[in-house]
Amino acid sequence: MKRASFLSSNLSRDHLALCLQKCLRAKGKGLRPGKQVHGVLLGSGMNMNVLGFGSKLVGMYAGCGDMRSAKFVLEKIKNPNVFALNWMIFASAYNGNCEEAIGYFYLMQELGIVGNKYTFSIVLKACLGLMDLNKGKEVHAVVEKLGFADDVSVGNAMIDMYCKCGSLCYARKVFDKMTERDVACWTSMICGYCNVGETEKAIVLFERMKLEGLEPNDFTWNAIIVGYARCGDRNGAFVLISRMRRAGLVPDLVTWNAIISGFAQSHHAVEALEMFREMILSGTKPNQVTITGLLPACGLLGSIQTGRQIHGLIYRMAIEVNAFVASALIDMYSKCGSVKNALRVFDRVCAKNLVLWNAMIGCYGKHGMVESALQLFERMKKEGIKANEVTLICVLFACSHSGLVERGLEIFNSMKESYGVEANKEHYACVFDLFGRAGEMEEAYQFAKTMPFAITESIIGAFFNGCKVHGRRDLAKLMAEDILRMDLKKPGGFVTLSNIYAADGEWEEVQNVREVMKEKKIHKIPGFSRLEKRKEDNNVGIEAGLFSNIGTIPFVLQHLPLKSYVFSFPYRSK
Repeated sequence: MKRASFLSSNLSRDHLALCLQKCLRAKGKGLRPGKQVHGVLLGSGMNMNVLGFGSKLVGMYAGCGDMRSAKFVLEKIKNPNVFALNWMIFASAYNGNCEEAIGYFYLMQELGIVGNKYTFSIVLKACLGLMDLNKGKEVHAVVEKLGFADDVSVGNAMIDMYCKCGSLCYARKVFDKMTERDVACWTSMICGYCNVGETEKAIVLFERMKLEGLEPNDFTWNAIIVGYARCGDRNGAFVLISRMRRAGLVPDLVTWNAIISGFAQSHHAVEALEMFREMILSGTKPNQVTITGLLPACGLLGSIQTGRQIHGLIYRMAIEVNAFVASALIDMYSKCGSVKNALRVFDRVCAKNLVLWNAMIGCYGKHGMVESALQLFERMKKEGIKANEVTLICVLFACSHSGLVERGLEIFNSMKESYGVEANKEHYACVFDLFGRAGEMEEAYQFAKTMPFAITESIIGAFFNGCKVHGRRDLAKLMAEDILRMDLKKPGGFVTLSNIYAADGEWEEVQNVREVMKEKKIHKIPGFSRLEKRKEDNNVGIEAGLFSNIGTIPFVLQHLPLKSYVFSFPYRSK
């Protein structure tokens, strides 16, 4: 009687259901009142199947991040509905447990529960989180079977999954079959093409989208402009920015950051700096993301003057130097040959993360300061920072540059036991370089036979260089036949092998190597040297036997107010 009285006088069933719904919407803040409602339900002896209270509780706990309680309640429900399982799938995927999310999807199928459009949108994102194309195809088959393929949100999730898992042909088939497409679908397909450098197909879709009466949004414009930036197409990016402005949209900070980063990542440093100038002139203030995307361009150019000016800009614009900005500065100074400035940046950061330690250890290693690299590595461990795979690459690299074979092998052999890191291809490449620089080419050759995966281009380069320097042409020739059959993309290994054959007067083999390079469309990029004076920057290159001045790259930041910074940028002379 007391229990019935409690419900009738205070809280009705409908009111309790509404309370749970509000707790779910409040997310983390709703956990405490949600538990109180759960307590009232338990105290009243309420049947959890009435009004779907059990499923609502699962949704409330999962939505508030309490997965343990959500699982406990789910196990008590005899017949969970699609709402409860959708929340378990969503919360698991949201917390990064994509395997678990897909497991709940399989449970749904075992129980004979038919999913809805929300189910498939979330499960496809979980497949993407695992980068598991096969699981994605399985979900796609269920989508087709149940007739959800025409749903816009499900179709968009499939396109996104296929594009990001590297299967553009399947993405395009889904896209073409859709009877209705929204801006998100078009943008996902355009992004897919841009991410693999197929900007021509992306721009065709972009124009077709407009012809079908859909206006691109900020994300669409951003995707297509960044696609051109990643391909190094400065003119194309500028044309699209102008079109974007004419359409009444202004590139925001996110767009500028993506463009600058795109040019820097595609090794078009001058264009990245030029876009930075345009960004400043447009009145957009850079942030930490801008700086971390821009500084690699200075490293690519080897221009310490430009790097210092950007470093000064950071302070003039009061941009906080966090660990990521600091690591980008260290990397830039390292590539420009200034260990002193890199160390100064490192010492000024109070809260050092692993990325920062790795950057400074790597800086020492690149400059042959192996003792400093190893001392910093030991100091890092004493401060409780656990090394990762990048740290160990930096340390092995330092050992190889100093010929410390025993120390390097000791670290390599203890990686799994001491640091919990499985050796990958980069670690093996460092060991090859270690043997090569020490002249132990026989050991390197035997080491190649024990590798658990195929030889990489960096390993080939290290091995051939070692054979050339230490006169072990016999070992180089032993590996040559297998290497020529490999699908290599870089010219380094081929050029060194050709030089080894030429040194022995084996001109037929030299011609054979060149023919293979020609078939694979691999070309040796002309080298250049950089000469930097106080007020000018020159690249002197050699191509087809002719010296040429590639251009000057002055980059001047005047001490002016934020919206009045003046930049002088280079244009390559033809």
